[in-house]
Amino acid sequence: MLVHKAYKFRIYLNRKQEILIAETIGCARFVFNHFLTEWKDTYTETSKGLTYKACSSPLPSLKKELVWLKEVDSTALPSSLQNLADSYTRFFQKQNQASRFKSKKNPVQSYTTKHTNGNIAVVAHKIKLPKLGLVRFAKSREVKGRIVSATVRRHPSGNYFVSILVETEVRELPKTGSSVGVDVGLKDFAILSTGEVMVSYRGKEIGGGTTDSFQTTTSGFKTKMSIRRSGKLSETKTKSGASS
Repeated sequence: MLVHKAYKFRIYLNRKQEILIAETIGCARFVFNHFLTEWKDTYTETSKGLTYKACSSPLPSLKKELVWLKEVDSTALPSSLQNLADSYTRFFQKQNQASRFKSKKNPVQSYTTKHTNGNIAVVAHKIKLPKLGLVRFAKSREVKGRIVSATVRRHPSGNYFVSILVETEVRELPKTGSSVGVDVGLKDFAILSTGEVMVSYRGKEIGGGTTDSFQTTTSGFKTKMSIRRSGKLSETKTKSGASS
């Protein structure tokens, strides 16, 4: 069975790559807001919105008119329109509220780029991203599966992250057709309808001792600390009275 899985890593950029990411985020935000305005105008006049195709068709003409849109990753702009279309699909299905204009004041800024012709790839301890080239990243695990897209995020802390979406095969567990009831209790953690008892950890060994002994030790420690603080407070009051 094919499923989508995301891998998130922190990436480390040079100054040129940071500037390019800022430009790409700005362009993706502009395209989103531009077609959101057209969408709202069309909906007001016809009570119908715009499809992804209706928005993406005039995008090449817009890029000719505004040449700075050509300077960034070309797949990031259609991805922004796809996000707009998906948002309104969920809106009409009453799954979320209507889309709002994106603001550059949002704490987390991002854009999504699509995988095509090997433009996104993991090369040793670097990630190849469109326009950015090879980017260093904190490789904590291997990326397994067919890469679908990558989302680059900039956090208010100044750190950058990338989420790589892959399509991977997982083994589907066999369906047994059976069910089980669970009764949660006090003495035992849970009792299953099959008769199996899930033992509670209350009073069981934890780290060489028991939870009861651990609680007793903690209680004694708190009592000693309280006595020490009370003693210091009394001593301070005594000194204060003597000095006066």
